[in-house]
Amino acid sequence: MIKYNIRGENVEVTEAIRAYIEDKVGKLEKYFNDGHEVNAYVNLKVFADKTFKVEVTLPAKNVTLRAEDTSQDMYASIDLVEEKLERQIRKYKTRTNRRSKNNVPTGMAFTDEFAPLAQTDEVADDEVKIVRTKHIALKPMDAEEAILQMDMLGHDFFIYTDAETNVPHIVYRRKDGNHGVIETE
Repeated sequence: MIKYNIRGENVEVTEAIRAYIEDKVGKLEKYFNDGHEVNAYVNLKVFADKTFKVEVTLPAKNVTLRAEDTSQDMYASIDLVEEKLERQIRKYKTRTNRRSKNNVPTGMAFTDEFAPLAQTDEVADDEVKIVRTKHIALKPMDAEEAILQMDMLGHDFFIYTDAETNVPHIVYRRKDGNHGVIETE
């Protein structure tokens, strides 16, 4: 059973919009085991240029599924977000099923709340292909210096050791042009 938390920014969430979201996201219920309650956090935004942004987050026990889309048509964005979430679920479950068949430990992912995939549901092109491995020495610095390093390299993220805490952190460039920091524990 999916519980919905639908929030609108600069847009009123009408019953028609709510029903459409519940119908589309509700299609994902088939991937969850009976008896498990799932919360769907839906955020709708309207920007000044009349574009709509739809974000849906489904936090599960061991994985958080999230998708977003921005377009001129809110209903089309809802459709695309639902398709993205379904692909994520199928891809993750297929990978988990393959690992369990090969006796590779996978932790508790999908064991309780997700239903098993049927053989016909397997995704063919979900192989993870690592094309490069890079070794780096983490240097102590602050977030501002890490952002400068990231910009000089032309990357969207940069990992460094925080000079104050001596703990690895990651700075990254957000889609809106601002920066974020991921602090590890």
